[in-house]
Amino acid sequence: MRKLWITLTYVVFILLLIIPLVEIVRGSWAEGWSGFTEGLLRQQSLHALKMTALIVVIVTALNTLFGVMLALYLVRAKWIGPRIKRLLNSLVDLPFAVSPVIGGLMIVLILGPSTIIGTFFEASGFKIVYALPGMVLATLFVTFPLMVREVLPVLQEIGAQQEEAASTLGAYSWYTFWQVTWPSIRWGVIYGVVLTVARSLGEFGAVLVVSGNIMNKTQTATTLVYQDVENFNVVAANGVALVLAAFSVGLLLLMEWAKKRKEVH
Repeated sequence: MRKLWITLTYVVFILLLIIPLVEIVRGSWAEGWSGFTEGLLRQQSLHALKMTALIVVIVTALNTLFGVMLALYLVRAKWIGPRIKRLLNSLVDLPFAVSPVIGGLMIVLILGPSTIIGTFFEASGFKIVYALPGMVLATLFVTFPLMVREVLPVLQEIGAQQEEAASTLGAYSWYTFWQVTWPSIRWGVIYGVVLTVARSLGEFGAVLVVSGNIMNKTQTATTLVYQDVENFNVVAANGVALVLAAFSVGLLLLMEWAKKRKEVH
C-alpha cells in the first residue's frame, strides 16, 4: 500500500509539474532560437518583464519592512490587546481566503477613477488604478501574509527573554533588534523574501483587474502571456512563461540552499 501511494505521488508530481514545464520548454523552442528570441526581445515583452521586475522589487521591500514590523507587534507589543491581536492575526490571512480577482476589484472600488479617493489623487496628478501604484498595491495585498507567517512563529519560538535582558542593560530598541532579534529571525525573513518574490512573479488575477492590461504601459509578464495566448501567439507566450518558470525554479533552489546552510550553522 505504501508503494502505491508513493507511486501515485510521483505520478501527480509528473502530471502537474514536470509535463507542463517540458511543454513550456518545447513550445518556446517550436520555431527555434530565432522564434524564442523574437518573442522575448519584442518591445511589449521587454516592457512587461521590466514592469514585473519593478513591481517585485517594490513589493518585496515593502513586504519585508511592514511584514516584519507586524509580526513583531503581534508577538511582542504589550500595548495591543489580545482581542486586537486576534483580529489582526485573522486579517493577515484574508488574502489566503479571498480570490486575488476580488482583491483587485476591492482596490478598484476604493481607489478607482470613479471613486472619491481616486478622483482626489488623480486631481493631484497621482494615478493609482490602471497605473503602477495600483499594481503594487494589488501584488502587496496578495503577498503580505507570506512574510508575517514566516517570521511570526520564529518570534514565538525564541521568546523575549534575551530582548528583555538587553533592554534591562540599557540597550536601545534598534540596537536590541539588530543585535538580538535579527540574528534569530533572519532565516525566516529570507524564506519570506523568496516566497514573496516567487508569488509576485506569478501574480495574475489582481494585477489584471487593477492594471487594465494596457500594452507597453501597465502590462506585466503574466498578463502578457495571457494576451499572447488569447491572440494565438503561443511561441511568444511560452518564451515569456519559460523565463518566469526558470526564475521561480532558481528561487526554489536558492531556498533549499539556504535551508541546508541554516542546518550547517
